[in-house]
Amino acid sequence: MDKAPQRQIKGTRLKRQSESLSAIALTLTLTVFTAGPVSGQAILEGERFHPAVATQGMVATSHTLATDVALQVLKDGGNAIDAAVTAGFALAVTQPRSGNIGGGGFMLIAKGDNSAPEAIDYREKAPAAASETMFQDDNGEVVKNRSRFTHLAAGVPGTVAGLAMALERHGTLSLKQALAPAIKLARDGFTVPQRFTDGLEQARARLEPWPATLSTFYKADGSAYQSGDIFRQPDLADTLQRIADQGVDGFYEGETAELIVAEMDRMVA
Repeated sequence: MDKAPQRQIKGTRLKRQSESLSAIALTLTLTVFTAGPVSGQAILEGERFHPAVATQGMVATSHTLATDVALQVLKDGGNAIDAAVTAGFALAVTQPRSGNIGGGGFMLIAKGDNSAPEAIDYREKAPAAASETMFQDDNGEVVKNRSRFTHLAAGVPGTVAGLAMALERHGTLSLKQALAPAIKLARDGFTVPQRFTDGLEQARARLEPWPATLSTFYKADGSAYQSGDIFRQPDLADTLQRIADQGVDGFYEGETAELIVAEMDRMVA
């Protein structure tokens, strides 16, 4: 498992650069402290900051549903790593622009027992076929946005391997247990907040050109999901279920990797 974050996706034809995973890799921000009931006041502009205080556990993420499932893990006896991994996978469902299994990140773990902190680096890696000139034209000039919004911008994601490693080293839950809330949220859906709608509208110009993305994040008529709508992601639920059933191999190898390859082929066709 120690080598997991360095793995390349294995599919049927993954030696070509164009067949690497295309994903928007944004920062996942979550904090889990082992400490309980929170007391504090709302922070209003111009007022003095009043920090929240807890005695048993505290969770802070960028989405309330991810916070809820992580807090439940702590209430059920899980530790901070169990809660953080559970929240991370939940964010892949509820807030894909800032937490997703197609990206990567870092995790800093401090046990609080005077031992040295541990940092896990699971940022994306360049595909095996990447080259120094891949973002240049035939004249050696940089092509604007080729490194951001094309299939050549893809990196091999590390989130799945990194979260699984953290759980194996320091958690008490199984990977299947940590994934269960995310799978349920993807399968059953969740109520869309206004921020979700605003994000889809802001990113429309970048997302619309890709049929798979359009069909996933927008309605059949092309309109964005509105605040109060239920948003379901059955394909993501299936992907997460394969990870739950097969471990990290359920993402970096087999059916999921082959589906990624097939989609990349369509993008460059």
